[in-house]
Amino acid sequence: VQLRESGGGLVQPGGSLRLSCVASGFTFSQSGMRWYRQPPGKERELVAYISSGGAITDYANSVTGRFTISRDNAKATVYLQMNSLKREDTAVYSCNGGYAWQYWGQGTQVTVSS
Repeated sequence: VQLRESGGGLVQPGGSLRLSCVASGFTFSQSGMRWYRQPPGKERELVAYISSGGAITDYANSVTGRFTISRDNAKATVYLQMNSLKREDTAVYSCNGGYAWQYWGQGTQVTVSS
């Protein structure tokens, strides 16, 4: 089983990034997926959720209206489109899924700085 994130990097405040998480080794299309983030020196927090079919999404208050979670089950990939980025969005972003939410990616660093 593997979850592999990509798309992180350094971006200026107000900029955008799109994160991707490619899954393998489990039935992706039957699994809800989540994006988490862990800012430096802080606890990990849930950012966004999407149901297995993609019809239901939910977001942390801090990112609502700026971030969009989506998925492509044919590609076993979940995305996180991040717009209007703020310095406080700086964190390691990880995807999570599978039965009982047991699978995690290694994370990708997002740094928002001028």
